[in-house]
Amino acid sequence: MAGKNILVMHGGGPTAVINASLYGIVAEGKAHSEIAHVYGAHGGPSGLMNGTLIDLSSMDDSELVRLRDAPGSAIGTGRDALAGHYPAMVELLVKNKIDIVMPTGGNGTMNTCALLQEAINEAGVDIQVIGVPKTMDNDIAEIDHAPGYGSAARYAAQSVGEVCCDVHSMPIHIVVVEVMGRAAGWVAAATALAETCGQGGPDLIYMPERAFDQDAFLADCQRIIDTKGGGVVVASEGLHYADGTPIVEPVMEVERATYYGDVSSHLSNLIIKHLGYKARSEKPGLLGRASTALRSESDVREAEEVGRAAVRAALAGETGKMVGIQRIPGDVYGIETNLIDVERVRMIERLLPDTFINEAGNGVTPEFKTWAAPLVGELPRFVSFL
Repeated sequence: MAGKNILVMHGGGPTAVINASLYGIVAEGKAHSEIAHVYGAHGGPSGLMNGTLIDLSSMDDSELVRLRDAPGSAIGTGRDALAGHYPAMVELLVKNKIDIVMPTGGNGTMNTCALLQEAINEAGVDIQVIGVPKTMDNDIAEIDHAPGYGSAARYAAQSVGEVCCDVHSMPIHIVVVEVMGRAAGWVAAATALAETCGQGGPDLIYMPERAFDQDAFLADCQRIIDTKGGGVVVASEGLHYADGTPIVEPVMEVERATYYGDVSSHLSNLIIKHLGYKARSEKPGLLGRASTALRSESDVREAEEVGRAAVRAALAGETGKMVGIQRIPGDVYGIETNLIDVERVRMIERLLPDTFINEAGNGVTPEFKTWAAPLVGELPRFVSFL
């Protein structure tokens, strides 16, 4: 069968919608006679290196459509150390007759796109590179938001809304909920939308964009105790002091991946020790990025669309680009895709802007809530007679 061959490589942690983007790539590829095969690299770039490629375009459509609802990565992902391996990767792409590579991931994966494109240019071969954005952290530059964020934000917001109901029912302690977010507090900020569930939102939200002040934190918690008797605090896993030191020593660091200690446990212990009050910690961890039960439907649609847009961009002859998502101005939410040079997004972390964080640094602004609401979707509203 004549036509070009696409190779999809997943990088970094999965999201609740990474497979929706994969589905979009395969479905769009099968819709064009110019595309012969769509392959998936088993376990990320290592799949290319060891020759384990999965022919996705040969699979039945009834099986492929189930990708839209599958958590994790259906082809596997990884955090492979690729420095020094790019020339060999190009040789393997040529050997396997790959014409288009679609790395799917965050700003680190976009760096892989840029380095792979450089190696391809140096080798003088005709292979295109199109990056597909993916991250629950929402820290990719140059785009309105990343596929994967809306679902992580919805999970965090609804889960915290449910915890708020619990604490509202029996206000005898402070509950500290820790959410993922290494350097950016996008997911933590989204928990402010829990207030739409009808039992109030988190009383305090601490994000890594602001240095953690232990005295201020304890004073904030004491006010909750004095006025309400109980409350909910949300904290990003990447909280740090003014000198950049994490508030809890990381358990382990491998390449760019940092495995943080239990921030929520540390904060709840501070409350118990210094304020003499009941506190407990909750840490959803991977549940926050794996849940398909609480994912955002707009996130699913947009993830599929960026996959389809990547194929269309490749067919148009583009290379060295990442598919972007831009919000269409207006009262009604809508997005459109565009193409962004990977040089503009590689290894750049997009943080919460100051306009989204309140003056005290322990919550968000109405502007953030307006921005985030359509990404999360309508949350359930819970009844209470209290």
